[in-house]
Formats: sequence, C-alpha cells, structure tokens
Amino acid sequence: MVLSGVRIVTASEVIEDGYLRVARGRIAEVAAGAPPVAGEERRYHLAGHTVLPGLIDLHVHGGGGSTYTDGDPTQVARAVAYHRRAGTTTTLASLVTAPVRDLVQALEGLAVLTEDGTIAGVHLEGPFLAPSHCGAQDPHSLLEPDISVLHELLAAGQGAVRMVTIAPELPGAIGLIEACREAGVIVAIGHSNATYAEASSAIDAGATVATHLGNAMRSIHQREPGIVVAALERPEVTCELISDGHHLSAAIIRLFARAAVGGVALVSDAISAAGAPDGHYRLGPLLVEVSGSHAYLEGTRTIAGSTLTTGAAVAYCVREAGLPLLEVARAAAGAPAAVLGIADRVGSIAPGKQADLVVLDEVLATRAVIRAGALEVGTLD
Repeated sequence: MVLSGVRIVTASEVIEDGYLRVARGRIAEVAAGAPPVAGEERRYHLAGHTVLPGLIDLHVHGGGGSTYTDGDPTQVARAVAYHRRAGTTTTLASLVTAPVRDLVQALEGLAVLTEDGTIAGVHLEGPFLAPSHCGAQDPHSLLEPDISVLHELLAAGQGAVRMVTIAPELPGAIGLIEACREAGVIVAIGHSNATYAEASSAIDAGATVATHLGNAMRSIHQREPGIVVAALERPEVTCELISDGHHLSAAIIRLFARAAVGGVALVSDAISAAGAPDGHYRLGPLLVEVSGSHAYLEGTRTIAGSTLTTGAAVAYCVREAGLPLLEVARAAAGAPAAVLGIADRVGSIAPGKQADLVVLDEVLATRAVIRAGALEVGTLD
C-alpha cells in the first residue's frame, strides 16, 4: 500500500506533505511530495492526516473491561485489542503486587502469550516496593528484595519478564537490581521513598527506567531532591509519564519532558476500566472504584491506575501540554522501543522497519492502525 498527502513523523523530522510505501510488511519508502507512478499497490490519499509509528506501551494493566493481571488468554486478547484500536501496536503487560503463587500462575499464562507475539513481555510492578508509597498495590503482599523469589518469578515467565520495578531504599535492593541486570531484565525504580542518594545508587547499579515519574514516589524538596531529580538528570534513565492531566498536570508534563536528560516515555498505566463504564473493578487483589473516568482504590482518594490509552496521551501532550509532535512521537514509540531493545525493528518510521503505523485525523484521533503492514483497525478509504 501507499499512503500519500500525509504528514509523516519520522525519528528526525516531520514531513508535512509526503508519502509512505509499505511492502511485504515493512516500510519500503518514505519521502516528501507525491509518490511515483503507481504499481500494483493500493493507494490511499489522506490529506490532513498524520502518520506516526505504532505506539508502544511499557506500563499497562488492562483495558476494554479485561485485565492482564490474571494471565488469562481471553482477557489478554481483549485488552490488547482495545488498546490496539487507540494505536498501541506493542504491549508490555504489567502485573501488580500479589502473592507469589498468583504471580507465578499469571506469568505462566503470559509466557505463552509472549511467545506467540500477543504481548512483548511482562513488567512486574512489584512485589519489591516500599510500603510507604505502595499506592494501589496490595500492602500485605509486598516483599523486601529476595533473589530466590526473583528467580522463581523469572523461571515462571520463561523469558517473558522484561522489566521489574524496585524501590531502591529497601534492604537488598542493589543486589536485586544487579541480579536483574545479570538476567537481562530491565530495572525500573518507583513506588519509593528513596532519597536522591539512594536513587542514584540504584541507577549506578543498572536501573534505567523511572516508573510513572512523579507518582507513588517521594516529592521534590529543595534540600532533598529525591528520586524524581535523580531520574531526570541521568542520561541512562527513561522516565515514564502518565499524560492524562490527572496523574500529571500539563505544566509538569512540559517540565519533565524538557528536564529529562535521558528522555521520557508515554505510558497509559491503564486498568481494565479503560474503555468501560464507570463502576467497580479489580486491580489484582484490590477493589477499584472508577468515577468520571478516574480510578481510585475503593473508599479512598488513592489513584489506582488510569483509563488512558497511549493514543489519548499523544493527543493530550500535543494539544494541552503543547509539546512538539516530533518529541511526542519519540516519547510514545521511539523511547519505549529503545528501552525494550527493539528499536531496530519498530518505534520509528524508516525504510526497513516493520510497518507498524498509526494514522491520525485532523484532531489527532486514531483513524487507522496498521501492524506489520496489515490494516487491523479503522479504514483508509
């Protein structure tokens, strides 16, 4: 197929009026102006539309009324399909803190779904988190860093566990970070009361991601800058942002995006309630109440994930936070692809890359989603 008359956001520039050719599931050509004389391909002229690389979500618990947290293949497929409709072509499924036996069971199911390509792997958001900043995590199932438990979880995942969030101040955290890195697992820091020095030590040991920066962590203080500043100033750290105007204000999104030396990645942190009516839901073992599309632990004002999609996060960052489209595309696709080590295949628009693409209309709403060169969502006619 050929998409023409479109704004194309590559890794380095925005082509305002260009064309993009897809062949055999890959991007074959990207250029300004009109495409050459037609061959056998289907042609779609989409003036006023924007083409981004397929979006990559590093942190999502579910959506469309379904959850990843049980490892049930039917629910996982539904949640993936819901987020696909908003532009997410690569998903790292997140598990919240739960008893180890429950995590093992979920990982065994998710390992199969990683192997078949339904998801790109698993992010363990717990159980090695700080009780003081556990947020919407079950406090009764939190554990201090334990390498034997880590190895049990990694074994259950059979290579599917790609990232683990750890609170740096916990006893044994540095050893656990080092063990993760030796196993080829990405380490994120978060759900933490870590000081600047403790967070810096974790980064020195190999942590390269900050979990939903600014949420469930020590706030910045002028005499103790804490985990936020430690993450922002290190070039090896990618900072997750939940860009919905609820977890972070537009002003903070702009500040974090400009200050993060290592860059930012847009994440949804969505739960099963994303795309579903307000009401009561579960996040792991905990009950969540959703009102006005905002999720809280039942009976509290503790935020419990979101009802966001990465597609909505892109629109919010451009239209409300005022970030440049090129920068937002990097945060929604390029940066997370680099975190996962798959930037050679996906995460940007360039010849040779897999044709994972999102077509946005004039108001940045998702019109169509293409994955591996096949139209999966929407229409181009």
